Amino acid sequence: MKVLVLGGCGFIGSHLVDALLKAGHQVRVLDHSREKFRKPLNGVEYRIAELSDSVALGSAVLGMDIVFHTVSTSVPETSNRDPEADIRGNLINMLHLLDHMRTHEVKRIVYLSSGGTVYGNTDVTPTPETQLLNPVCSYGIVKLAIEKYLFMYQQLYGLQPVVIRPANPYGPRQNPTGIQGAISSFMSRIMHHQPVQIWGDGSIVRDFFHVEDLARLCLLAGESTHTGIFNAGSGTGCSIRSLLDIIATVSGLTPQIEFQPARSFDVRKVVLDIHKAEATFGWQPQITMQDGIRGYWQWLTELQTGAEQR
Repeated sequence: MKVLVLGGCGFIGSHLVDALLKAGHQVRVLDHSREKFRKPLNGVEYRIAELSDSVALGSAVLGMDIVFHTVSTSVPETSNRDPEADIRGNLINMLHLLDHMRTHEVKRIVYLSSGGTVYGNTDVTPTPETQLLNPVCSYGIVKLAIEKYLFMYQQLYGLQPVVIRPANPYGPRQNPTGIQGAISSFMSRIMHHQPVQIWGDGSIVRDFFHVEDLARLCLLAGESTHTGIFNAGSGTGCSIRSLLDIIATVSGLTPQIEFQPARSFDVRKVVLDIHKAEATFGWQPQITMQDGIRGYWQWLTELQTGAEQR
């Protein structure tokens, strides 16, 4: 297949590019900047432009068989500060993309939504795709609105959308100084002997799973003829306090913890039911949390060693 990966230089997108290349697909990437943690890959066509650049976006879509959309201009923490910017950067740009896909007769799209925010607070865990949706942040609301547009375009114009709702992916190339990703942030701060901030008492639960497992699911979904909505996660939950215990064991370091007031936009518990993805694509997460965290610690150590040698 000829594949366009929007956000292919980012954390999730770069791992998806790896999986696509390994499977023998022709890959084009559109992103606003080059990869932060490695050099450009041979065999990948890189186009550097903002997603809001409609001309560049239309040109990138031309000739493709499928689009993988891994881009977001916001995170839950920032989205409520400026919902209008969240709508412009994500929903409006998606509508432009869909119009370009119609123009160039590109039917298939795999879109990364958010299993961590679209459901909101629910007592049903693990949470299935059929659960009532009640997001508590603009990020989740916009993700849900995009999902609705994708399936509207399916009904009206024959689009073939696959929506993946990931829980909490982590792994190499997740920016350790970024504002999203508990594992990357915690491990970076622990490595540098800095205190770790926990919002609330550490009892909130997340469904952490490895980014390579997510990339593999996206590949399977894209190569299939299926459409619909699919959760992606480990199917099990881990509290923030338990996460810190695992990190301490892997790193051999005792974290310094600073407790902060709980945040209103943080969902209390995220554990996703992944049986639909398992049954449809024959997919299961393969990397255990202990092995995944150990691998991220090794990557982070190598990154730090490289920085010190420069």
